[in-house]
Amino acid sequence: MELRGTRGTIGPDLRGQGSGFGISGPGIPASSIITAVQQQDYSASVWLRRRDKLEHSQQKCIVIFALVCCFAILVALIFSAVDVWGEDEDGITEENCSKNCRVVLVENIPDDISFLDNSISHLSLSEGLYNLLDQAMRVVEIVSPLWLLNSSDYESSFQPAARQGRALFSRLQGLKAKGIQLKISSGMIDSTELRTLAKHNAEVHYLNMTALTKGHLHSSFWVVDRRHFYIGSASMDWRSLAMRKELGVVVYNCSCLALDLHKVFSLYWGLQYKEFIPSLWSKRLFALFNRDTPLELTFNSTKAQAYVSSSPDVFLPRDRSSDLEAISRVIQEANHFIYISIIDYLPLLSRSAHRYWSRIDGLIREALILRKVSVRLLVSCWENTHPLTFNFIWSLRSLCMEQTNCSLEAKFFNSRVKRDGSLQGINHNRFMVTERAIYLGNLDWVGNEFTFNAGAGLVINHPEGIEERNSTVVEQLRSAFERDWFSRYTHSLQANKIPVCNKHQVKRVVPVKSSHLDNGPVPIRTGQYDNGPAPMRNSHKDNREITVKIQHHSDRQSKRNPPGITESHQERGQVKVSQPNNRQVQIKGKNHDNPVSPPGQSAESSGSREISIGFL
Repeated sequence: MELRGTRGTIGPDLRGQGSGFGISGPGIPASSIITAVQQQDYSASVWLRRRDKLEHSQQKCIVIFALVCCFAILVALIFSAVDVWGEDEDGITEENCSKNCRVVLVENIPDDISFLDNSISHLSLSEGLYNLLDQAMRVVEIVSPLWLLNSSDYESSFQPAARQGRALFSRLQGLKAKGIQLKISSGMIDSTELRTLAKHNAEVHYLNMTALTKGHLHSSFWVVDRRHFYIGSASMDWRSLAMRKELGVVVYNCSCLALDLHKVFSLYWGLQYKEFIPSLWSKRLFALFNRDTPLELTFNSTKAQAYVSSSPDVFLPRDRSSDLEAISRVIQEANHFIYISIIDYLPLLSRSAHRYWSRIDGLIREALILRKVSVRLLVSCWENTHPLTFNFIWSLRSLCMEQTNCSLEAKFFNSRVKRDGSLQGINHNRFMVTERAIYLGNLDWVGNEFTFNAGAGLVINHPEGIEERNSTVVEQLRSAFERDWFSRYTHSLQANKIPVCNKHQVKRVVPVKSSHLDNGPVPIRTGQYDNGPAPMRNSHKDNREITVKIQHHSDRQSKRNPPGITESHQERGQVKVSQPNNRQVQIKGKNHDNPVSPPGQSAESSGSREISIGFL
């Protein structure tokens, strides 16, 4: 018994040792050892298979999790890609849209601006907008940088024509009773008029342009039923219908172009309250036509090509041409002349310091020198005119000095100052016309505008060989430009005579020694646009004074030159400025009712010339 107990006690240990070391213990059958080994091998194989399955399952889980994450990100991108329309396009497609269109130029000419009796005239802006509302059946879509149709009683007392703004605002409110949907995209976060329209069943979407581009929404256009549209310089401001000179086009029964402009509106519409620009755009926003593949259509029974452009570059879905690309193509295809009517011309980019912006300025120089194209530049002379504008225009004019077949003419359209000190009759036109094409846009020709601000443009191009050219929109716009160019409201920029464009003017009188090198104004240094994009146009405060600093030469330079003589280096040569009494400068202030003086007036005596510099 004791022996069996001992064997029973020792047996398992020996089996364990035998199985562990591959030898059989004394008294243990070999078959038992083999069976134990087989069982352990089977257990090991089962464990290995389970481990492999577990690892495989973990890998599958990781892959599935990664796919789910990617799918979630893709869905988020799709929904953030401004594809939240949820609406059809009234069955209008590129294949069935209308290409037989009618185009009408619309203008607002203030009451106190009068041209010759035989000068060209167009449909008034207010009548054109009323006609669009009469055509509306389903939806009116509006983008405007400003909403100020309701003028105050004080403003109306000075401008009876302000009733046009109130009448248009009343018509927009009445769309609800007709069952017509009103949709508005605006950059004005706080607007009493937009809140009033929202109460009358209008849908208003706000764009936080400061977060998106650090700029402003300057687009100005209407789209009616995706069949008719307006685009031009005027905003929804009573002054655009009364006090300012505006120009645009109204296009009827042109669903192809209207649908393309509607896509620009839909981009703004989908960006409501967003603080980032989507990395992917919806294909619904892709442009139908661009500068390389324009729309073939007829305007007023005349063959033409057209497309819609927009800005800035970060707002461009696939196939959309930028405003800069559109302007470049129109300038490059001009062979005879380029007429430009613009509010501001300033080829600078200003963030922390001035940087030369050559995109448009360089194209004009190429047209002048390489292709001998005649250029006329009509710039508004108003209180926000930057002093460096004159220098850049003089730089362009200097290219044609002693050059044959080179012609650049520049004029300034002077506004008038009312008795209350406000400016009236500002030329807000923003267009370019050549012998065969036009570009009509919303932005000033300033570098910051195209870089940071949102705008839209329209290009219309007529082929050569058209017989009845007077009926084309190109010829109509050319006639409108020439009417303004030869009017009594424009003045040429003359040597050493800078227009005074601001009612807050300071006259600096400096005797200048006459010389054949006196080809331009004294350089001016300014910091008006140093700290960000160009200011928002149509500000509530139209009359504001901007200080301009003039940097004198250092004392070291004064000591280096003979007494009483300083040098001012310009782009062409030097102008010797005599300043008696050790750089003594005489400052005169004016408080007349009409401080805007013609640019051609200057006092000359004894071979000296006075320079009048308007500080903005």
